Amino acid sequence: MIQTEGTPCNLPVEIQHSALLQLLTNSLILIHTTPYLSCYDVLNLAATSRAFRFLVYQTPQVFRRLELSNVRTAQFDIDAIDHGGESWRNNQVDENLTEDDFYSGPLRGIFSSLRRADILRDVQILSLDSLSVTAELIHDILIDSAFSVRILSIRGTKNLNERKLRGALQYACRESRAPGTPRLKGLYVFGPRDSLSDSPPGSSGSSPTPGGSSPISDVASSWNSRSQKALTESLVEEPEAWYARSGEQFPRRISPEWASTLVACDGVIAFDSVLCKGPRHINSPAWGSVNIDALNAAGSPASANVPHHAVATHSLLEGCAGCGSAPEGWTVWGEYSMTSQQDRYERRTSASHSADIGRFPLLAPPPMHSANIMAAMCPTGQQVKQRSFAAPALKHTKARFIPRCSDCLLERYCKGCYRWWCEACYIGPFALSSSNDEVISPNNSNVSPPHPSPSGVGAGPSRDVRVHHGLCVAGACRLRLGAET
Repeated sequence: MIQTEGTPCNLPVEIQHSALLQLLTNSLILIHTTPYLSCYDVLNLAATSRAFRFLVYQTPQVFRRLELSNVRTAQFDIDAIDHGGESWRNNQVDENLTEDDFYSGPLRGIFSSLRRADILRDVQILSLDSLSVTAELIHDILIDSAFSVRILSIRGTKNLNERKLRGALQYACRESRAPGTPRLKGLYVFGPRDSLSDSPPGSSGSSPTPGGSSPISDVASSWNSRSQKALTESLVEEPEAWYARSGEQFPRRISPEWASTLVACDGVIAFDSVLCKGPRHINSPAWGSVNIDALNAAGSPASANVPHHAVATHSLLEGCAGCGSAPEGWTVWGEYSMTSQQDRYERRTSASHSADIGRFPLLAPPPMHSANIMAAMCPTGQQVKQRSFAAPALKHTKARFIPRCSDCLLERYCKGCYRWWCEACYIGPFALSSSNDEVISPNNSNVSPPHPSPSGVGAGPSRDVRVHHGLCVAGACRLRLGAET
């Protein structure tokens, strides 16, 4: 019995209680409804009567997904800390107060309350986006048995020491770790905070609703408001990352040191990015198929500094403009790199899907109704569990992309039309040898010299330039380049 927002309900409060209680007694409805409500609204519902309290607290999956980004007491406000007023802030008078205690105080206070209420152990999907989060707090979530978090989001957080965080992740994924640890299987850390996680009306408060209105009405109003907001923004939301949005995927620069962390966590913890598998990285399936020395000689000095591992920052939805593919192949949802019969058998019989963790990126937002890591990686419109006996006619509908780092796209990727040239089709702008003016190909064979470059682009008439200042020199992008110069 949920009223429409802004429309008063004339039924007695007792009837409202009874109707909603009977509806939510169905556990399927309850666990599929609560993820759309804020933690404040759920606790407010539990405070209305003993029956609702028993229903909320005795159904473990009610708190399976917990988003604290919109909780007022979780915010880190320096002015509020200076004025005091909260129990955790009294610790600042202690001379032994550490930096971690100071910056993670609000969240540690909330976790302590959830632990006393026996709620913390039920939380499997935890969102701490834009809050004050420390590496020590993440370390506790990784190793403390009181936490059962499987998917964690810490995008846009404050006061986070990424160097310490990388160390904590590598330690948790070490080979000598205890069996079944860490419980965490997915970490959102690179992307921006989801726009749908904005605070709905009345969800960020920490005090009872004034005016004597019924908490049932407040929950219904908040529910309807959240539904309308989600529907409105879903009509104008941007394409899904990696599989539908081409080009750069992250608004901020990712430290190169994250690559070693993704290598250490491969098969254990998935991230919202993957390792680049361009042929210049040692983890690439195409490693050794191209001449690295020839690529370095044919490119600019900046293009020669390619590390052994790198985090992918770009998604290519179309193949190379020359051959239509990529030396390392496509990343296709539902297709795996295992080729032997034994590997395929282990893939079918394994429940952990560890071979898939690290191959596919986590997709935002975190899943609403499941803590399954495969559900967090599954593209829209695809099946979470792929079946090998799928009809051949459906193969063209599989979601796919090519993940690349910025180093592997330097001088070969156009930001205007998203065309690019792979290492097998285009070696670089300085591909002419000094002796016979022949082009050096990646496989050490010589081909005919390229056509002269367009006027005003490149250093000489024999230089083969495909991309200049991030734009290709052909078609509309060439005209745009000429207008800018």
